[in-house]
Amino acid sequence: MLIPVSISISVVIFMIVHLLPGDPIDNLIRVGSSPDDRARLIAKYGLDQPLFTQYFRWIAAMFQGDFGDAIVLRRPVADLIAQNLPYSLQLGGLAFAFSSIVGIIFGTISAVTRSAAVANFMRGFILLGSTVPGFWLALLMILFFAVRLQWFPVSGARGWESLVLPVLTIGFGGVALVARVTRVALMDVRREDFVVLLHAKGLSSTSILMRHLLPHAMLPVVTILALRIGWILGGAVTVEFVFGRPGLGSLLIRALGQRDYPVVQACLLMLALAVMIGTLVGDVAQAAMDPRVREAKK
Repeated sequence: MLIPVSISISVVIFMIVHLLPGDPIDNLIRVGSSPDDRARLIAKYGLDQPLFTQYFRWIAAMFQGDFGDAIVLRRPVADLIAQNLPYSLQLGGLAFAFSSIVGIIFGTISAVTRSAAVANFMRGFILLGSTVPGFWLALLMILFFAVRLQWFPVSGARGWESLVLPVLTIGFGGVALVARVTRVALMDVRREDFVVLLHAKGLSSTSILMRHLLPHAMLPVVTILALRIGWILGGAVTVEFVFGRPGLGSLLIRALGQRDYPVVQACLLMLALAVMIGTLVGDVAQAAMDPRVREAKK
């Protein structure tokens, strides 16, 4: 289903981008240029053709691996993406690892603890992480840790110090989501009959948790983590811009301001593909972990 869904998404992206007010020619035309000069530029970049003609030209080139050339930046879009994608992958990978590990730990503690104070703290943290917008949290991180305490740089991508605040910002919401799913899954598994049998056999609570409860509870967690692959790249758009980091997010926002159609279309399509590939990875991982899922998909 990746191919038909990708084509459908490409149609939606293309139409939305071209229906926005303005066009890239506004950023190319010089002050005092005549309407004929504008018309020549429009014809040069094929913007005078019908939308369906422009779309089929774009999608045909995409299937051949040609992302086209940026109209305003005047560089191949593939080069721009290749230049910025490693920064997004580095940031997204670290945020994914942070949210996965810390989220599973927090969710497990929240599910098994008998301390009311710890349980209330975990539930409050999960609720806070699920509701705080990423861009607002990024501004708070900059104000407190970069401006007041001066522990980390305000912006840029120099050294590991510049990664700490963006990773924490993106990972914070992921930690809350993974912790919530882990907690609910563990509480559901603890009600199963086999858990009573394991206690009756004399196994310790730690052994039951690590060897039996967590493996069973990981099925919904794996699905959420797989979806987070695409969500993290998408969520990094505003965070990269706030922290002044290079990456797909900064490239996309700059291209949106310039109405640079080829760049915007390529970036949005890549973010959509990341979500779809994440979903596919989740399905494959679930099938590998649970024989019932494999049987259901045959």
